[in-house]
Amino acid sequence: MTKSSNIKIFSGTSSRYLSEEIAKISGKKLGELSFHRYSDGEFQPSYTETVRGNHVFIIQSTYTPTENLFELLLLIDAAKRASAYKVIAVIPYFGFARQDRKDKPRVSIGSKLVANLLTAAGVSRVITMDLHADQIQGFFDVPVDHLFASSIFVPYINKLNLDDLVVASPDMGGSKRANSYASFLNSPLVLCHKTRKRANEVSEMKVIGDVEGKNVIIFDDIIDTAGTITKAADLMINNGATSVRAAITHPVLSGPAIERLQNSKLQELIVTDTIPLDENKKIDKITVLSSAQIFSEIINKVYNYQSISSSFLI
Repeated sequence: MTKSSNIKIFSGTSSRYLSEEIAKISGKKLGELSFHRYSDGEFQPSYTETVRGNHVFIIQSTYTPTENLFELLLLIDAAKRASAYKVIAVIPYFGFARQDRKDKPRVSIGSKLVANLLTAAGVSRVITMDLHADQIQGFFDVPVDHLFASSIFVPYINKLNLDDLVVASPDMGGSKRANSYASFLNSPLVLCHKTRKRANEVSEMKVIGDVEGKNVIIFDDIIDTAGTITKAADLMINNGATSVRAAITHPVLSGPAIERLQNSKLQELIVTDTIPLDENKKIDKITVLSSAQIFSEIINKVYNYQSISSSFLI
């Protein structure tokens, strides 16, 4: 058996759209799975082809996270029990990543629990993109390849040919990410300082820095209800910005997000396809860029034991 035949790519149900593109770019055919569902909602995935001795890559984002996460766990366990040589979980969007610490008494650290579950299921390695917090890599006892959407966003932004470009962070927590983009794009950095009454609800926001006459791009990892991003965009336009765009890796877009985007002064929301957009979320303001190329490239490099650092722009 040649080494090139020793890799198989499978897709969970939530990421089929992306997995097909990754497999196509990799010159592979997606492996075959079957799902048996019981009448009470219990489900059992199974491989309908041999994986013995193979590098098995399972692609599954864990948005609307619980069922997709458990499906991924079952697929990992099944591959391990079927004597796969290595089982690599490709998780474009890592759910529960916002629960990376105890920010108040008597709460769980959800991302650590998910890391434990994946390890217990038998995963050999994890490939993911733009974790909400870098320290989540340390929650795993297996290697984690943490990819960045900069290699997707930067070429698109360069094509916009924006004059007087300013990079912005929607909050203090995202300042490190925004600063990396600002340094790479040779642009000034502005910050938004916000206070919250509760999760997903911003009570007050201020812009720290000059945006007058500037074309602003806000960078972040997740856009959920869009309250922070739209409030920041409106505030910057009111402070004299010429235009405001946002480049956000994972478009969760729950609750009132679409309505807020439509009614805001945000000119464009640039996202990746780590999470698929429902038809009702496909509005003119949203531009979706494919992440399939970078995931295909990293899968190939991991399989061939090559360095992946050259794939990063920032």
